[in-house]
Amino acid sequence: MKKTIWIIGAVVLVVLCIVAWLWFRKNEAGATGWKTAILEQGDIKVTVTATGTLNAVTTVQVGTQVSGIISKILVDFNDVVKEGQVIAILDTTYLAQAVEDAEASLQRAEIQVNQTKREYDRNKQLYDQRVIAQADFDEALSNYETAVSSARSAISALKRARINLRYATIIAPISGVVVSRAVDVGQTVAASFSTPTLFTIANDLTKMQVQASIDEADIGKIQV
Repeated sequence: MKKTIWIIGAVVLVVLCIVAWLWFRKNEAGATGWKTAILEQGDIKVTVTATGTLNAVTTVQVGTQVSGIISKILVDFNDVVKEGQVIAILDTTYLAQAVEDAEASLQRAEIQVNQTKREYDRNKQLYDQRVIAQADFDEALSNYETAVSSARSAISALKRARINLRYATIIAPISGVVVSRAVDVGQTVAASFSTPTLFTIANDLTKMQVQASIDEADIGKIQV
């Protein structure tokens, strides 16, 4: 009996010790600390944080105004180019045929002008001699004027075909560094609705700018 009492007493004592230890730990953890410092005067700074994209100040996207197959690419990423330098060439087979077709159309139009001019001159002489009627003379004059107008249209078509042939040679519009190339040799580019981008050229990579979006509530705090 006495042995049992001693065991129970020992267990109670151990439990009391554990409870007391936990209580002292809790008081030490929750104790309030104090820190002293010298009073100083300074400025309050409000910082506005924003993220954006780093870009060159001047960047030009080089495209093409005519459709075709890329036959040559003369520059690559990070190449330095000069304004007017040839950077790519399209296949000119179709464009050269278009120029020849326009030249043939102009030749036919000039022949038609010469023929109607001779008819007009003959009818004018006959009309002055009162041999033919006014309607026949007016018809000859109308045919001649129509032929002249068709010849002008043929000249415009030939100029347009030659311009398209020149557009097959892609040149750098500005001096700078090639930062993007979106085409490869053999790739077909179509300029039907919008001009496709072939290259992106940055004018001067030593002058960069960050385009960032700033919250409307913070923009009023921004100063130079």
